[in-house]
Amino acid sequence: MIVPVFCLLPFLCFGQIDSSAIEALGKETTLSEVVIRNGFDVNKFLQQIKYDTTFYKAFRTLHILGFTSLNDIKMRDSDGKIKASLYSKTKQNRANSCRTMNVLEEKTTGDMYKGKELNYYTAELYAGLFFTNGKICGEDNVVAGRQRNVKGKSGLEKHKEQLKMLFFNPGQKIPGIPFIGDKVDIFDPSVSKNYDFSIDMDEVSGQQCYVFKIIPKLDTDGDDIVFDNMTTWFNSKTMEIVARNYDLSYDTPVYDFDVHMEVKMTKFEGLLVPELLIYNGNWKVAFKKRERGIFTATLFDFNKGN
Repeated sequence: MIVPVFCLLPFLCFGQIDSSAIEALGKETTLSEVVIRNGFDVNKFLQQIKYDTTFYKAFRTLHILGFTSLNDIKMRDSDGKIKASLYSKTKQNRANSCRTMNVLEEKTTGDMYKGKELNYYTAELYAGLFFTNGKICGEDNVVAGRQRNVKGKSGLEKHKEQLKMLFFNPGQKIPGIPFIGDKVDIFDPSVSKNYDFSIDMDEVSGQQCYVFKIIPKLDTDGDDIVFDNMTTWFNSKTMEIVARNYDLSYDTPVYDFDVHMEVKMTKFEGLLVPELLIYNGNWKVAFKKRERGIFTATLFDFNKGN
């Protein structure tokens, strides 16, 4: 499902820091009483969120670790019945700066595969995140200055890259997608005016967290809305993402989508990594069949290998 100007700040830059835009947004952001009592600097917080890299880095860290994964993918028909499924247990091995994967168990139903290839775009996206094909060497989890863009890509590969960008950094501009590209840059004043921003505090997985929530304003035209909800829990001490839930939907003449995702993080020897990802999506692109997919990834037994 999902690059513009890059700078020395990690991952993606949104151009030069517009302090006036951040300050304006800060004045419009609702703070709970407990946040206010903590002497909270809302402008600093919003700026940190805008340039957050912890979410993306957590997924890149999977490239340098061994782990076991339970993979559950289901594709549904228009009546909600399961027409194809894949359940597997895989183990990623890390040795000599390389990673490989063993399939410990696998069961499929329906037309999940076409020959040896996955038959669904949703399943391919999953495989791109959590499966290792062959032997891959020389990777790291560095995100500073790492450039991701769609240049030189076309067709399915281009769409995959766009979807990954939306997944890892929801809220950035997306080049090359008609009708929607500028409507997801939630820190741009022309977009942020359509949403209510709020910050609260809560405890998640034994961690005290700031809860940053974005929802559409009630009087906003639906054509301007992509995020139906995005809630992120940040560790109040480290500002690392502990969990994130988001709902996105949009409808155009050439495509439509309605997607819900939940991600929960954990720590392994000081490294932030995802331990649970839940996806429920319904989407249609011109000239392709509609896909209604649900998948859950459960990751555990992390190790540094040899």
